[in-house]
Amino acid sequence: MFRIHQEGQKIILISCAVILILGYIFSKVVFPWRLLLIATLIILLLLIVYFFRYPKRTLVPDSPKHVYAPADGKVVVIEDVFESTYLKKQCKQVSIFMSPLNVHVNWSPIGGNVIKQEHIPGKYLVAWHPKSSTENERTNVLIDTGSVKLLVSQVAGAMARRIINYLEPGDKVKQGQEMGFIRFGSRVDVFLPLDAEVLVEIGQKVIGKQTKLAMLP
Repeated sequence: MFRIHQEGQKIILISCAVILILGYIFSKVVFPWRLLLIATLIILLLLIVYFFRYPKRTLVPDSPKHVYAPADGKVVVIEDVFESTYLKKQCKQVSIFMSPLNVHVNWSPIGGNVIKQEHIPGKYLVAWHPKSSTENERTNVLIDTGSVKLLVSQVAGAMARRIINYLEPGDKVKQGQEMGFIRFGSRVDVFLPLDAEVLVEIGQKVIGKQTKLAMLP
């Protein structure tokens, strides 16, 4: 069983109103295909409701060194990169691609103090494009655990045109705490210390707040 996320409540109400109006018009005017069109509208509404689902999940961490997946989706990038904006050093980047059918809630992969949160305007390249991490619209959150600093980047895709992030600099965030939401297809990048042990592989499907992404040094 799941709830409807707060970010979808207004959209769902507007969609219901539009679909009811269109359904009424189709039932009166487009006689030959009215049942098919009405059925299509109902399916569309169900898909919108399904997109904004908010599953109940409990995080039971085995170790404070574990980094958990911040989103549902598929691992599309695991590589060493130089993060030049905040960390200014070589890091391991792990990227999770979220399709429109995935849950789009984002959770904090670790606990700590939020020392930076910045929204950066940009392009809307497809989320699996290699340059989407640096050229797309994104919101970056830098979290200090006390022993390491970890960067989480919510990246907009070709369809995603709104990134929501609830964290502010100075916040103390808990591991598994909801940190934001991205509407429609998109990705989340996690920049880990170079000596962190990555526990997932390319192509693996992960579950936010459940799958162990890495082990910190």
